Amino acid sequence: MRQYRAKTNIQTYWRNTVDILTLNCGSSSVKYQVYDWDNKEVLANGIVERIGQEVSSIEQHAQGKESYKNEQKCPSHKEAIQLIIEALTDKTYGAIDDMSSIKAVGHRVVQGGDKFNKSVIIDENALNTFKEVSSLAPLHNPANIQGIEAAQKLLPDVPHCAVMDTAWHQTMPKHAFLYALPYEWYENHGVRKYGFHGTSFLYVAKRTAALMGKNPLSLNAIICHIGNGASICAVKDGVSVDTSMGLTPLEGLVMGTRSGDFDPAVVFHMMKNAGMKADEIETQLNKKSGILGITGKYIDRRDIQVAAKEGHERSELAIQMEVYRLRKYIGAYAAALGRVDALVFTAGVGEQAFAIRRRFLEGLEILGIKADFEKNDISKTPNAETDITAPDSNTKIYVIPTDEELVMTEDTYALMNGTYDAHTNFTYSFQSKDYSNKARAVRFEKEVEKSPRLKEIVAKPE
Repeated sequence: MRQYRAKTNIQTYWRNTVDILTLNCGSSSVKYQVYDWDNKEVLANGIVERIGQEVSSIEQHAQGKESYKNEQKCPSHKEAIQLIIEALTDKTYGAIDDMSSIKAVGHRVVQGGDKFNKSVIIDENALNTFKEVSSLAPLHNPANIQGIEAAQKLLPDVPHCAVMDTAWHQTMPKHAFLYALPYEWYENHGVRKYGFHGTSFLYVAKRTAALMGKNPLSLNAIICHIGNGASICAVKDGVSVDTSMGLTPLEGLVMGTRSGDFDPAVVFHMMKNAGMKADEIETQLNKKSGILGITGKYIDRRDIQVAAKEGHERSELAIQMEVYRLRKYIGAYAAALGRVDALVFTAGVGEQAFAIRRRFLEGLEILGIKADFEKNDISKTPNAETDITAPDSNTKIYVIPTDEELVMTEDTYALMNGTYDAHTNFTYSFQSKDYSNKARAVRFEKEVEKSPRLKEIVAKPE
């Protein structure tokens, strides 16, 4: 594999247009984005779905162009990434003239084990490490690796970088990341808590500090990343000290299809009494449990809220279980931190499901966390940061749309520039109190036309 070293003079290497491509490869999908570094704006984003199935589909949104949708067979990630290249350079729907403007590619890698505490340029050693720890993320890392190898073949002349979900959590102390299991399991098999959603937590933690006018390394916060996958992170002095996901993304909160916490003896019980095998149980816990397991048919929180209102008891039960589990974690992390400057919600459910978020927040006054529920019920936008704190709350409550792609982009650029370091020694553009996402700002103005009160709750830097 060709080794890449950061350029000492970035202008010499990156002549003319500087665009950065980011790829987030799942088992049967690839999400992507092209970012214009010079103008600090997204040129295009999209997704290829149903990779490996009879027919794959692509949907792309390019700046100033009509949305592009198409179907084509993609047996593997290589064909999917080739399809992305064709869509990005399409004369009618594309965003760039040709791939020569792409000067680097950033890849999401879910599991980096305990080998990396920051993003890296992908060389042979890094790729081998991702393969070695694949057993710790069997649903994610193989797909991430396939995407990296496919992209390297199709774009061999540009550097490729890895941004790992686990890197953010490498600051957890040993007493927090170890399980009370035979110590040899940790030494010989890497059994420990790794945590995930780290790129999202990094972005949201830095934005929270910026809004509060705090040094990012003095922030104490509890951040709730609530989507189909969900986790919560305790941030002390600006770094992760605990998180709900563990060895795999299965531990912790009630999720769309994942169980979260449960007695591990359940596995042995089902093996003995239901004749289930390990692989079958793993599938059930990851893909058939959580909200889907309780309701029997729903995953999307919008669907279960409608069903609950219509009297579907198991949908109401699923909401109650999700709310109860998260509130327990908030209480535990508040005790662990001692001082909580901010409670923050992010990701699809956290940003937009205001009715469920209200139930998360009810009764937290005992912890000094008091929401303005009128503001909470107005806050349902992925395009603006909102402040839903009650005037007499000891703790700020924010809703901050995450931006993992921007973290990936900035890490990739800095790696190429030779200026990158761990987040405790590195400054991102979005740490500025004056930072603004141009595309989101435009979309937010359109939202305000329909819901004028949204402007009243926009979070203002202190």
